[in-house]
Amino acid sequence: MSMERVNQTSSVSEFILLGLSSRPEDQKPLFSLFLTIYLVTITGNLLIILAIRSDPQLQTPMYFFLTFLSFTDICFTTTIVPRMLVNFLSHKTISYAGCLTQMYFIYALGNTDSFLLAVMAFDRYVAICDPFHYVTIMSHHRCVLMVALSCSLPHLHSLLHTLLLNQLTFCDSNIIHHFLCDLSPLMKLSCSSTSVNETVMIIEGSFILVTPFLCIAFSYIRILTAVLKIPSAAGKRKAFSTCGSHVTVVTLFYGSIFYVYLQPVSSYTIRDHMATIVYTVLSSMLNPFIYSLRNKDLKQGLRKLVGSRKLQAASS
Repeated sequence: MSMERVNQTSSVSEFILLGLSSRPEDQKPLFSLFLTIYLVTITGNLLIILAIRSDPQLQTPMYFFLTFLSFTDICFTTTIVPRMLVNFLSHKTISYAGCLTQMYFIYALGNTDSFLLAVMAFDRYVAICDPFHYVTIMSHHRCVLMVALSCSLPHLHSLLHTLLLNQLTFCDSNIIHHFLCDLSPLMKLSCSSTSVNETVMIIEGSFILVTPFLCIAFSYIRILTAVLKIPSAAGKRKAFSTCGSHVTVVTLFYGSIFYVYLQPVSSYTIRDHMATIVYTVLSSMLNPFIYSLRNKDLKQGLRKLVGSRKLQAASS
């Protein structure tokens, strides 16, 4: 979108992000906390990517998808946390164009996470419920196609809402009661009608949000049905162990998202900040720990990666 279009539709040239706290004594502790979270997130997800790429035993569809999930989490967190860190220590303003850009990437990357989680659930469904056709169904070509769709559809969704938001007029308050540029707080600031935006958000937005969740729910209902038919307790434990980490991530991610977004714009309050932090910041930080702690193959891959780095350091 051009700056000419921005100037035509809005007399507000910048917004003020109030952040998590307005008290000066809270800013430095919050800065330290979120800087630590950001560094742990980047390091953890990079280790996951490097471990998968360097271990031949991890070259399977499940880890192929996990690589893209980790990469998306790095980008998602980078869209949000550096801006928060700047706000903690200096000015809390963000330009109109900068705010819309941040919102675009938050929705694009956040929904890419959602679609990738659905694809990973489908992968587990095929592996457990149709193992003899797994290699055929989850071919490399099909995996690449699913990742491409998981990335492209959320970007189109985000572009739609960003363009619709750019049609609104902001002529009164420019204070956003949030730590990021989110759709609902921005719509509350508009002095023009937001009926079209709200209608599209309810219909199209709900479809984009709920469809991956329904795919995940369907996959795990089928998985549960198949696992309960396994006669041995050891077989059941093995089947559940391959899904446990994914179910934990899905619960954390979707639980906080549904709490924030499945409510009217008018009811959006400061109480939703904690839920927003969970799915935008904490889930990206916790994902590497959840997948590595509950997955023997990935733990072994991480040990190999760390061990090879130690040997290289010793030899040099």
